[in-house]
Amino acid sequence: MNGLRPTVHVQINGSDAVFIADSGAFYSTLSRATVEQFKLSLAPPPTWFVLSGVGGEARAWLTTVRKFTLLKGAIPDVEFIVTENDFGSGAVGLLGQNVFRIVGDVEYDLANGVIRLVRTYDCQHSSLAYWAKSQPYSVIDIDHATAQLPHTTAVAYLNGARIRVLFDTGAATSLLTLKAAQRAGVTPQSAGVIAAGETHGVGRRSVQTWIAPFASFKIGDEEVLNTHLRFGASTLLDVDMLIGADFFLSHHLYVANSQRKLYFTYNGGPVFNLTAFPGPGGDHTPAGPASPATTSSVSTPPASPPIDESTPSDASGYARRGAALAARRDFARAITELTRACELSPREPSYFYERAMAYWGNQQPELALADLNRSLELAPEELPALVARADLELRRDQVGAALTDLDAAARVAPRGADVRLHLADQYLFAGQLAASVTQATQWIDTHLRDDVQMPRARNLRCWARALSGRDLDAALGDCNAALRQRPDTAAFLDSRGLVYLRRGEYDRAIADYDRAIDLHSKEAWSYYGRGVARLRKGLTTEGQADVASATALRPKIAEEAARAGVAP
Repeated sequence: MNGLRPTVHVQINGSDAVFIADSGAFYSTLSRATVEQFKLSLAPPPTWFVLSGVGGEARAWLTTVRKFTLLKGAIPDVEFIVTENDFGSGAVGLLGQNVFRIVGDVEYDLANGVIRLVRTYDCQHSSLAYWAKSQPYSVIDIDHATAQLPHTTAVAYLNGARIRVLFDTGAATSLLTLKAAQRAGVTPQSAGVIAAGETHGVGRRSVQTWIAPFASFKIGDEEVLNTHLRFGASTLLDVDMLIGADFFLSHHLYVANSQRKLYFTYNGGPVFNLTAFPGPGGDHTPAGPASPATTSSVSTPPASPPIDESTPSDASGYARRGAALAARRDFARAITELTRACELSPREPSYFYERAMAYWGNQQPELALADLNRSLELAPEELPALVARADLELRRDQVGAALTDLDAAARVAPRGADVRLHLADQYLFAGQLAASVTQATQWIDTHLRDDVQMPRARNLRCWARALSGRDLDAALGDCNAALRQRPDTAAFLDSRGLVYLRRGEYDRAIADYDRAIDLHSKEAWSYYGRGVARLRKGLTTEGQADVASATALRPKIAEEAARAGVAP
């Protein structure tokens, strides 16, 4: 588990790569950036083919990998769908249902870091929940799957309303459609609903999400009472809810395609993850482990045993279980499991990296730093550890050390990797504006204009250029492009306001800041920029009031702006 993403190590033409195990993908998929990285060729799909996901329809192509290595065997000439968006978590692709269904049934034991492909013989009338020797289990009917529609889908009940659900390990968190929430009596305006940021997947749109209280979610014999669920304005074909990796982590599931049934038991702990997604653009604080957006009151199903306590047989078993526990934010137990992995394999850098992330999540940054140091001693060019240590050093105001790691990460990261945008954010936070522009440019130049992340990337580069006061025409072009794709986005208007301010176009700057503040009234830069523009126009009273509002939101805003050369 990489956070809430189940990841699998494979090889593409002999080179190592990481895929997300995505039971919601009907076919295995690569990103456009991956095609460039591995020097693959593209071909058009059939004219009838349509690719869609959470964000609606997406452009698609086909490619063929000459040698794809999975499950210790090399498979020749494997065809993949290619889509425009990156997948996150350092993954270059998705393993879809054409792989999961290769032998028949699939067992998902994500709490122990395992997915098993199972072939059955003469089991039509047998219970396949073989692990549930002394505990009750649920069994539900699943819809008949075909090569064209191979997903695992079933029926559940939300506040008593019947909904169709799709079991999707590629969705980090479970997600209801807006219409399904409304049928259950919940809207974004309902009492207790909070905004939870945006998410995206396949498709060209980001999707606004909310977290809301629900009286009941029932599937099979299991009912979760007085819980919270995430819902969003997503486009899902023929289903009302994605059952995501958060649900899989809290359950042991067996998809018996051979019987058209699904068996599952409850592992313990929260059923649904309620971590808020970060907002897009405009937030230049360094990244770290996310904090829960809200505390959910989850009534667990009957007979709630703990996670399987069997002893792993080797270091990798402890590490997989430790990563799964960390994904569930059970950091103390994760540290125990990962410590055993480190003891058994003291020269495996990934185990120290995983334990560092658990220590960081457990609010133990010094121990996290020590493990990151050890991981990088063993593997000096390990990209995730370099990025994590840079993030941690920035949190500790050790900018020089952070820049050393950011520079090293920039040297080893693939040109079009999604980590480039993270590096751009971190260089920006460290005050290295030219380096931020360089990283954003490398990502932009390797992605298509309608990539779902392109508006954020354009805005990031616009903001870095605006802060530097250089290339203002190019900065304006970036901000305009971002706003064409996502009009009325407060962060993008704030960035363009600074470009206009630095160009001396004060009325245009004020207009953008006015709209940005209407959309998001808590951004200090918008008040400060508008205040400077008004003061330069001689509107002293209004300008001073804006500067005071900005200072109340961010006491050191005047110092930050002055370092960038922005002052009345």
